[in-house]
Amino acid sequence: MERGSESAAVRRHRVGGERREGPGRAAGPEAASGGGARPRKGSPGGGGGAGGAGLSEARAVLGLALYLLVLRALVQLSLRQLVLRGAGAGGAEFDASRARNYLEHITAIGPRTTGSPENEVLTVGYLLEQIRRIEAQSHSLHRISVDVQRPTGSFSLDFLGGFTSYYDNITNVVVKLEPRAGAQHAVLANCHFDSVANSPGASDDAVSCSVMLEALRVLATSAEDLRHAVVFLFNGAEENVLQASHGFITQHPWASSVRAFINLEAAGVGGKELVFQTGPENPWLVQAYVSAAKHPFASVVAQEVFQSGIIPSDTDFRIYRDFGNIPGIDLAFIENGYIYHTKYDTADRILTDSIQRAGDNILAVLKYLATSEMLAASSEYQHGNMVFFDVLGLFVIAYPSRVGSIINYMVAMAVVSYLGRKLLQPKHKTGSYTKDFLCGLGITLVSWFTSLVTVLILAVFISLIGQSLSWYNHFYVSVCLYGTAAVAKIIFIHTLAKRFYFTNASAQYLGEVFFDISLFVHCGCLVALTYHGLCSAFISALWVAFPLLTKLCVHKDLKQHGAQGKFVAVYLLGMLVPYLYALYLVWAVFEMFTPILGRSGSEIPPDVVLASILAGCTMILSSYFINFIYLSRSTRNTMLALTVVCAVTFLLVCSGTFFPYCSDPASPKPKRVFLQHMTRTFHGLDGQVVKQDSGIWINGFDYTGMSHITPHIPEINDTIRAPCEENAPLCGFPWYLPVHFLIRKNWYLPAPEVSPRTPAHFRLISKEQTPWDSVKLTFEATGPSHMSFYVRAHKGSTLSQWSLGNGTPVTSKGGDYFVFYSHGLQASAWQFWIEVQGSEDQPEGMVTVAIAAHHLSGEDKRSPSLDTLKEKFPDWSFPSAWVCTYNVYVF
Repeated sequence: MERGSESAAVRRHRVGGERREGPGRAAGPEAASGGGARPRKGSPGGGGGAGGAGLSEARAVLGLALYLLVLRALVQLSLRQLVLRGAGAGGAEFDASRARNYLEHITAIGPRTTGSPENEVLTVGYLLEQIRRIEAQSHSLHRISVDVQRPTGSFSLDFLGGFTSYYDNITNVVVKLEPRAGAQHAVLANCHFDSVANSPGASDDAVSCSVMLEALRVLATSAEDLRHAVVFLFNGAEENVLQASHGFITQHPWASSVRAFINLEAAGVGGKELVFQTGPENPWLVQAYVSAAKHPFASVVAQEVFQSGIIPSDTDFRIYRDFGNIPGIDLAFIENGYIYHTKYDTADRILTDSIQRAGDNILAVLKYLATSEMLAASSEYQHGNMVFFDVLGLFVIAYPSRVGSIINYMVAMAVVSYLGRKLLQPKHKTGSYTKDFLCGLGITLVSWFTSLVTVLILAVFISLIGQSLSWYNHFYVSVCLYGTAAVAKIIFIHTLAKRFYFTNASAQYLGEVFFDISLFVHCGCLVALTYHGLCSAFISALWVAFPLLTKLCVHKDLKQHGAQGKFVAVYLLGMLVPYLYALYLVWAVFEMFTPILGRSGSEIPPDVVLASILAGCTMILSSYFINFIYLSRSTRNTMLALTVVCAVTFLLVCSGTFFPYCSDPASPKPKRVFLQHMTRTFHGLDGQVVKQDSGIWINGFDYTGMSHITPHIPEINDTIRAPCEENAPLCGFPWYLPVHFLIRKNWYLPAPEVSPRTPAHFRLISKEQTPWDSVKLTFEATGPSHMSFYVRAHKGSTLSQWSLGNGTPVTSKGGDYFVFYSHGLQASAWQFWIEVQGSEDQPEGMVTVAIAAHHLSGEDKRSPSLDTLKEKFPDWSFPSAWVCTYNVYVF
């Protein structure tokens, strides 16, 4: 064993050292520069003497901990500072108190689902009243035009696996502010005043409409000239999967004059509004935001993450981009997503400073665009993407991606030159450096891989025993469980390498080797990201350029004095920029993803996702601190402390100490549950009813299912798990949106039949044979404001055409077809046709269709059984409930 541990590396060192170290010759300086052989412990310049004693473990850990805490405090301070006082004030000012007044009036109306009187009458009436008041106060330089649009249309999206949308007589309130003489071009500001069912929708999106009303007032009463028009679109059907914006951009006469847009959205409640999408490929828009915004908060990283599709959400930005071919800026509040789309999304939770900062920014950018020479010929400035990011909310750095690529490759070449000088020297000069570098790279990669595997094993075990989401209400639990495990495993692997492989090498030498390895890894990431055209590569550039400069600054001091206090201070100071920005991004990642994991469905284990993210963050943040493992005398106490914290947290999580949800009025974190009291009717090929049942269909929107609900409502348990009706589309259930692939665990509690006052009616109008040997089926449907239509083609049949979208049927995940339908307060019967290619002689028919009617507002949305069940739910849950019917037909 002892002979084996003293492997080739040690024997090589001993032999090489005896050959090189003759009378009057020292090994230290050459090795310290990376140009000579590996120095031994205690050799001059090789970590001996004052420097050879190594860093004190306690001091190293305390110093690094304090360093990260200080950086975290700076990030927190930046994030809490919503408004930069005195930032570029001038001219007419945005008044947040007025905007708050608008907000409180809109949310006082209550939930505003499309097609409800609250949305179509009360909210529209209030908006028009405020617009008329603003028009009466407007300056004579300007002209205001108002239009209430009621569009009807259809389109398809690849969002949520793909589906088609149809809308009829929905509502848009459109206001155009322009110079008295008129304007040929316009900039569009978009918000939506509708909300999801059972939520007052303060942040999503009433606050944005309030900001736009106040921005309209300021611009209209200002004596400043506008070069272009500003169109304010208050759209009334965004929560119906972007329908109203489609109606405007494809049908409204003012849409043809729009050259750019700003979309105001929300993925959380209050805080800062983040610019998370721009373009496509219109860098002048980013420059407009950079030049005008008073309180900037923007990140191209957020843009690339959002557009990757890993966040199950979308905004009107997609509609204007894809159907209008218009460039724009997408902004959204991202803080406190725990209460997004719940009853807790109320006006009082949005700070006045949040409204002020959003208003200051929107107003300034609208003014800038409305007076810009570039707006008129925006298509001429479509030349590539922009790298953009704010610096702690103080200012934005932006430059073209092609410039970024040049910078990135120059930084990479500097690293190649630095490392090449060491790695490519003749073997008799480099000695063991090249081999130690390659072995150290392997050890680093192994430490990261085993760290990831370790936290994944913990996460899978926690998920299997039913303690998932234990960190949802206590985020520090995830850090204490998965974060400590990841750090401990990395330290453990490197400690083993230090003890058994790099047995006779100096701490200073090893510290330099592992710094170079981290530099090499980040440089590799930089080249890969740049090669694939990702603007986010600028982060890797920061993680390469600043450490390299720092290394050049501390190299001489380290060589002469070893790892002493001065070296540590300068080293940490040089790492300030990449680590500060990394923590800034880490906050944004967890601020957005942690709440999303509480509504991401039953199929994705959230602990596995969070553990993976934490492991990735640990790898990045630890990269340039790995060398401290080799510079320190010991890591035993650090590993022991981390292991104890991880073990204790693990035991507490396994025992169920940390409850995932919270009903604290100040900071609620509710469990989301959908309850649909429905009656299902299945018809055979002859039109006769073959099966009918009624019950409350229950969907939990997170991984824990109903496990936490069952103790409070014993009748909701695994004995009533909803079976899939294999022969019916989407398993025979009335899905409101095609998210069936995300939520496969459902419960079906028997209940009395529902009888809405305005029931849905569905009938086949005609069935005709076409000249091209297909069958055309024409249907008519009437019912509530929200319905879903599903189609499944039988074996041997295909759906070739229909009258929806662009005429080409779009399948959802699983192969069925999903159509989302909604209408405003008044609408004619919905008539549409589908064309089926296949033989009519099939004994089981050619196609199965189903229609689901969702009663989301008024008295029809309630039932005694639904109300009784809803009252049983604990206060830490948010049950969103409505009545629906589901009818299946075979043709």
